Amino acid sequence: KSRMAGLPSLFARRPRWLQGAAAATTRALDSTFESERWESMRRAGRRWGWLGAGLGAVAGLVMCAPASWLANAVTSVTSQRLLLAEADGTVWQGSAVAVLSGGPGSRDARVLPGRLHWQLGWRERGVSLVLQQDCCTPEPVAIHIKPSWGRVDVTVGTRPDPRSAVQASGELGHWPAAWLGGLGTPWNTLQLSGALRVSSNQLSVAWAKGQLQVSGQVEIWLDHVASRVTTLNEIGSYRLLLQGRPQGPVQMSMRTLEGALQLSGEGQIGPRGVQFRGEARASEAERGALDNLLNIIGRREGDRSVISIG
Repeated sequence: KSRMAGLPSLFARRPRWLQGAAAATTRALDSTFESERWESMRRAGRRWGWLGAGLGAVAGLVMCAPASWLANAVTSVTSQRLLLAEADGTVWQGSAVAVLSGGPGSRDARVLPGRLHWQLGWRERGVSLVLQQDCCTPEPVAIHIKPSWGRVDVTVGTRPDPRSAVQASGELGHWPAAWLGGLGTPWNTLQLSGALRVSSNQLSVAWAKGQLQVSGQVEIWLDHVASRVTTLNEIGSYRLLLQGRPQGPVQMSMRTLEGALQLSGEGQIGPRGVQFRGEARASEAERGALDNLLNIIGRREGDRSVISIG
């Protein structure tokens, strides 16, 4: 007893608030708080787990998004005039068959030979789209989209090497003129043959403050054109120049390089769409052979045909 009396009691070592009934109540509260804290941590861990799984699924879906998504977007943006048929691969790297169509309800369609290949990715603080087709693009066509505060800049050119910068000047591609027949009237009636070439020179497009700004040039050549509505083997070669300006509409001008059918005209592309005024004339020696063609091209006024768009 004396030994035990000399030892301090276990309860004597505790603070007064941990002794007796108060001690039991405190321990019960501590246990309750610990249980609630553990349950809260478990619920938070579960939420973070579900969030991580969801983000992973979304990232995986985006990275593996099928090429058909891009094909559907192109069809919608172009009002079904450019179709990417038989799309294969992903949004980021894939291929498809390029088809020109006359739009909703049209029965006209023209298919390019081979497949159009694309690569879409992040480059130089923007989105880079590279297009290549063996039949029609001598070098890969590069489109670089760079967004910034209140502005989106788009540059178009070629990229011979994947590691090089975009070359702002040069030929973008060449296509058979018969491909235009897929657009419907009047192209399906003219049934052209020959070559369509497109080149650019310092071409850039910007969307700022709700306005579209175009600078640089685009040149479109129609080389050695023929049509099935005339008996001539060739009607001529032509050049259409599109000249952009930082402010104002894009200016258009057409002229004849050579041939029996003489085409000329001026116009512009602006907020109200395409506006073009021109005329077509036949050389005196070939006027009879081109008479039907002049009736199709525009409104006939004597020896000439007036072309009016917009």
